[in-house]
Amino acid sequence: MKAPPRLLRDRARDLRANQTDAKRILWTRLRDRTLVGAKFRRQQPIGPFVADFCCMERGLVIEIDGGQHATDITADEQRTAFLPGEGYRVLRFWNNDVMKDIHAVLQVIQQALEEAPRWYRDGRKKVR
Repeated sequence: MKAPPRLLRDRARDLRANQTDAKRILWTRLRDRTLVGAKFRRQQPIGPFVADFCCMERGLVIEIDGGQHATDITADEQRTAFLPGEGYRVLRFWNNDVMKDIHAVLQVIQQALEEAPRWYRDGRKKVR
């Protein structure tokens, strides 16, 4: 994966520094391989987009949407259309879901991780 352009990388860095409460809560549950051993990155540039959370090894992107996403659906639709073409499955949750029922959110993520194949970084399927 080639390095993202500087502007996108700087935007990702800014988003990490100024994350929402919901993203902060979810990150505490995903970091350090705490969920089924999957390594997540937060605010990961992928193509022209910055994914909220990304498990590259399992091809999973998690997006946490706030109220602004209810009115600005075009960008979300473009991102959701782009990411599967890059080999990623996308899960979307509302901020409210994370804040009120983190356990249900984690169960959905865990199920998606367990269903996903493991991949080598070069794209070859890894034998379990």
